[in-house]
Amino acid sequence: MPRIVILPNENLCPEGEVLEVASGETICDVMLANGIAIEHACEKSCACTTCHVIVREGFDSLGEADELEEDMLDKAWGLEPESRLSCQAVVADKDLVVEIPRYTINMVSERH
Repeated sequence: MPRIVILPNENLCPEGEVLEVASGETICDVMLANGIAIEHACEKSCACTTCHVIVREGFDSLGEADELEEDMLDKAWGLEPESRLSCQAVVADKDLVVEIPRYTINMVSERH
């Protein structure tokens, strides 16, 4: 069973986290199920960039981003070559190391 290592994020996961995951789940769903409240303003429909993450290790094990995801990623704050929308990145059989960027394109956070 693969694991996702979430690197520390000051607001969402200050200590970092190591999560067990079943292949076929999205990074976003795994984080939400484990109490990491990553933003997902479009309700995981690939219509925003608030769930943008950077896959520091294991990026090549993910399926390729489709054209819609690539178009959305072009709008993400802090875009890097290993960037993905966590709602679209499906975990395969390899461990991942994921960084949640400090900022999103959202002007107002969905969290209150």
